[in-house]
Amino acid sequence: MTTGEPLLLSASGSADSPSKQQAPARPSVASLGCLCPTDSFSSSLYEDCDTASVNLADEREAEPEYRREESDVRSVSERFQSTDSHFFHRFSVECSQKERQRKVSWGGAMEMQRSPSTLETGMVSTSNEKTNHSQRVRNKSSQFEDPFSSEHEPRLIYINDPNRTNDRYEFTGNEIRTSKYTLITFLPKNLFIQFHRLAYVYFLVIAALNQLPPLAVFGRTASLFPLLFVLFVTAIKDGYEDWRRHRSDRNENNREALVLQHGDFRLKKWKNICAGEVVKIHANETMPCDMVLLGTSDPNGIAYIQTMNLDGESNLKTRYARQETTAMVCDDSYSGLIKCEQPNRNIYEFTATMELNNQRIPLGQSNIVLRGCQLKNTEWIIGVVVYAGQETKAMLNSTISPSKSSNLESYMNRETLWLSAFLLITCSVVATGMGVWLFKNSKNLDALPYYRRKYFTFGRENRKDFKFYGIALEIFFSFLSSVIIFQIMIPISLYITMELVRVGQSYFMIGDTRMYDSNSGSRFQCRSLNINEDLGQIRYIFSDKTGTLTQNKMEFQQASIFGKNYGSSLQVTSDFSHEIRTTESLRQSSSKSKINVDSALMALLNQPLINEERLAAHDFFLTLAACNTVIPVGTENTHDLTNKVDEIGAIDYQGESPDEQALVTAASAYGYTLVERTTGHIVIDVLGERLRLDVLGLHEFDSVRKRMSVVVRFPDHNVKVLVKGADTSMLSILKVEIGDGLYDSLHAKIREATEDHLSGYSSEGLRTLVIGSKNLTDAEFIEWQERYEEASTSMHERSAKLRQAAGLVECNLTLLGATGIEDKLQDGVPEAIESLRQAGIKVWVLTGDKQETAISIGLSCRLLTQSMHSIIINGSSEFECRRLLADAKAKFGIKSADFRRDPQGADDLYNGDISKLRSSNGHMSGSAPQNFELTGVIARDKSEYSEKVTNFDSTELALIIDGSSLVYILEKDLESELFDLATSCKVVICCRVAPLQKAGIVDLIKSRTSDMTLAIGDGANDVSMIQMADVGVGICGQEGRQAVMASDFAMGQFRFLKRLLLVHGHWNYQRIAYMILYNFYRNAVFVLMLFWYILHTAYSATLALTDWSSVFYSLIYTSVPTVVVGILDKDLSHNTLLYYPRLYEAGLRNEGYNLSLFWITMLDTVWQSLVLFYVPFFTYNISTMDIWSMGSLWTIAVVIIVNMHLAMDIRRWVLITHLAVWGSIAATFLCMVLIDSIPVFPNYGTIYNMAASTTYWLSVCLIIGLGLLPRFLCKVIHETFWPSDIQIAREAELLKKLPQQFGSRPESDIS
Repeated sequence: MTTGEPLLLSASGSADSPSKQQAPARPSVASLGCLCPTDSFSSSLYEDCDTASVNLADEREAEPEYRREESDVRSVSERFQSTDSHFFHRFSVECSQKERQRKVSWGGAMEMQRSPSTLETGMVSTSNEKTNHSQRVRNKSSQFEDPFSSEHEPRLIYINDPNRTNDRYEFTGNEIRTSKYTLITFLPKNLFIQFHRLAYVYFLVIAALNQLPPLAVFGRTASLFPLLFVLFVTAIKDGYEDWRRHRSDRNENNREALVLQHGDFRLKKWKNICAGEVVKIHANETMPCDMVLLGTSDPNGIAYIQTMNLDGESNLKTRYARQETTAMVCDDSYSGLIKCEQPNRNIYEFTATMELNNQRIPLGQSNIVLRGCQLKNTEWIIGVVVYAGQETKAMLNSTISPSKSSNLESYMNRETLWLSAFLLITCSVVATGMGVWLFKNSKNLDALPYYRRKYFTFGRENRKDFKFYGIALEIFFSFLSSVIIFQIMIPISLYITMELVRVGQSYFMIGDTRMYDSNSGSRFQCRSLNINEDLGQIRYIFSDKTGTLTQNKMEFQQASIFGKNYGSSLQVTSDFSHEIRTTESLRQSSSKSKINVDSALMALLNQPLINEERLAAHDFFLTLAACNTVIPVGTENTHDLTNKVDEIGAIDYQGESPDEQALVTAASAYGYTLVERTTGHIVIDVLGERLRLDVLGLHEFDSVRKRMSVVVRFPDHNVKVLVKGADTSMLSILKVEIGDGLYDSLHAKIREATEDHLSGYSSEGLRTLVIGSKNLTDAEFIEWQERYEEASTSMHERSAKLRQAAGLVECNLTLLGATGIEDKLQDGVPEAIESLRQAGIKVWVLTGDKQETAISIGLSCRLLTQSMHSIIINGSSEFECRRLLADAKAKFGIKSADFRRDPQGADDLYNGDISKLRSSNGHMSGSAPQNFELTGVIARDKSEYSEKVTNFDSTELALIIDGSSLVYILEKDLESELFDLATSCKVVICCRVAPLQKAGIVDLIKSRTSDMTLAIGDGANDVSMIQMADVGVGICGQEGRQAVMASDFAMGQFRFLKRLLLVHGHWNYQRIAYMILYNFYRNAVFVLMLFWYILHTAYSATLALTDWSSVFYSLIYTSVPTVVVGILDKDLSHNTLLYYPRLYEAGLRNEGYNLSLFWITMLDTVWQSLVLFYVPFFTYNISTMDIWSMGSLWTIAVVIIVNMHLAMDIRRWVLITHLAVWGSIAATFLCMVLIDSIPVFPNYGTIYNMAASTTYWLSVCLIIGLGLLPRFLCKVIHETFWPSDIQIAREAELLKKLPQQFGSRPESDIS
């Protein structure tokens, strides 16, 4: 502690006062006295722990670091001085209701995802100055409401008495409804939803204006056609989707289950089941509602369920029926009262009590099965319904992920505003010209054909008065008419085209077999269709470590027991170091894992239980086997586990955490085999002898304690607590000096040796765990038992009270040892990270592991290299963090900047030298760590250290920062300092970070730069980060599917990210960027051609084109080639893009789409529109050609020129591309022939006369030549003298100068 301020000690004292720790005078704060006095509060090893399980070794991500537990705190000081246990001493036990409602903050808020303790209200903001920042966080992370607040009365469920349960008719039935519409509400509701889209409102306004007689520019039917067409197609799609929902709801509601009726279980439809009824479910059946277990076919009340339909996890979970209710099932006498919390979305916690036979029985999350779960490996279960229908947790959680918008789409909206301004200008010019013309000719209006007072025709209008509204209104009507004529200047069709293109792109990404993971059988998934192009502009990648970079398949590797190291040749400079001899492979309890057993340790375990070292080893493996929630399950033809433990593969351990399974399997390999577990006892086979331990209480892991403990009674009636947890949490609650000098000296050496071993394990990339135990006296046990029973039956703040009870026994522990578990890297991770870095992408790793472990993994995956200078920030106070950041910036000459790009070249062109596209031929030097010298917190290479002058201009920096430092940095005014430092580094590794801190780091970059961010993870603890980033990628791994369900894209391996970004991301960006520019050009050239015509017709807003030609221009004539090219066009092959990763930087530099390109395209558009209008105008200036014939020429010419414009830019011609481009031109001719063949149209027969004229065809050719000539010349000059990287690589590819990679398929295989 370096805060310099006095700490508020709890009544249980500190580490300096051991005597006080054994006398908890104030029970309300007793648990606080056992918290680690040197523990970094953000340093949780357990981040992704499921409800009924405890993640054991260095957990995959640190759970949220310091969350205010609502029962443990009363007031919050204005500043956090430390993140260790003293942080908690600054709070009192009770918390005011007002403070409970304060907002969540990045640094300390908890991600309420997994364990029961993590489901409470998040940590309050530490400063009123941060209200806005906290509000932002609250909006971005899902928070569960407090189910225990006083305003919520408990729900009363009378077992087997549904009428009394719902006597007030306040509970919903079990019928569910996911559909939106009924037959009556479909039309009005669907139209209301559709017109929430501004594009449809725009269509509607234009169509409505065209219905007015003074503004009837187009035919009334023709003007309604686009709107009606879009509304009809969308309504059909929505109706079909809702019909499918109705069908699914009907099938779901009409399923049947066995319900207790009149003394017998009879079939009853799901929709008729009510709260309070008793339901029986058989194996492989699905739960119809949320039920509290009353009994199971297992004598011990165990049931196995699969929650894949609920949270996506495929591994089995265990649920228990209370032993007190088994008699109810046997006697068929169902009665009792359940008091439970009100319905809420929290699927990882359930708080209730049961009143049965004057007993008050606690119920928790392990006693409830939720709707949608399936019963597995259990013959039957019986339960009572507590939540039904829409009130079930599954239905309350049926929400969608927040929507994200594309970066290119935001740029497109900006350009749309420019086009809107241009539209208003052109309409104003026409209206002004109309006014000027009318004013100059006001005296001659009666003589002019259009403005005569009366019509003189042979039709029905003959002799009728012409409605002339006056100059002012005529100007206004002219403006509105111009808006109708020029309406396609706003490319509404572009939004529909983009959706079609994205669907096509997603189809090919999903079908890419190179992103198929054969191990898990998972293929690539596109869960969001509106951000495909963002994959080509990613600047920052934020990656989880465990399960994302690593396999999350844990293997027990090393153990430190009584100060000796086993399982490796790790050299430790200690008297307790042990040189490991050969290892031998012994029996295993599960076919899933093979354990190499250390012969020296086996020899120790075979000794009699006499000396202290042997007793420590005994308790060590007992803790591994007993302190967990793993359930032993017999494999094939194995029913009696206690007689089959000697068989290889006889037991399969079912656990929700790979860490737990690895430790239990390791204990079994060393002779301590877990063979039976119930709610009341466990049976362990200890070297061939059965040992039954009565389980008196289990304290599951929570992110405050960062440990797990179990209180057991041995056959000799001794009571012992077995504890395991994070080293930072465990080392501070070990037994201190007792006055025996010899004993104290021995255990001091053991502790020192264990800490050395832990450091060594971490440096090898292993996940660590510390093991301890304590014999409980009768007084300690009675005090704990009273507190534990009181907490277990509490309906309010149960988790916090349980944590206080745990604090009574989790102190003064005897150190038994430590474990090291290996989580190997996934295949291809180093190569993928290397390529991504070469592509100009910065990779940041956000992990909950120890700093040493994170650095080791960083070196092994080539994230850190020998040439990098490491900056390590480990601060324990705001002042220290501020100083460390300032020192680092000063040392390396980092200046503050609001926006910083990669110094290796935002505008790096290679002037024709393709060899420069690939730095160092794609190879980086080894993974061994370089020799660092630490001075304060700045680590640098010894060979380059200079006391006087150090030049770091070209030095690659790596920032390594822990979660405790982020507590102060993200909460104080230090974010800008961290941003300046972090963005100057090539690599950033954040250790011991909580889920919301991950989201805070992403937001740090996202809110201060325009760079695109991508977050990738595999667990529920990564959901906040994934949803915060511009692009979220989920890994289909061992930790369930929460990350996948919250992601935009999902894949099976991290290495596929390389192909996703460098290949598909590049293609998608280039395609969409060009398609947006092309659509702007295509519509603008048509509008400008009409504009020039209106200027020569007295600004009269008349048209030479038919109504249907104007409508079909965007719908038929030019739409199909745009979609096809947007899906299939490729500038480079996938081999080239993978071989030259730096080609990806084209997207980072916005080469495909930027404001300069937009204005250049608009200039080209103006030229082409002038050519389109004036070539026929001068050609037929002295002829007698009517306007319809001229309009026919313009229609053909504009369609050909825009398609030829597209053809000039197509890089990949395939059959469907030819059919789309040339077929569109042919379709235009065909449509014009059909339209001109209808006698009622004014343009009847014009195409036949024009097509027979040579001048007609020469005019078309001249228009195409003159219109496209400037563009052609600019392309030739630019690609010759200023080629881009893509053009250089493309030329080399066409000239066959690129190296051929082995095993690559032809380019045409992947689109």
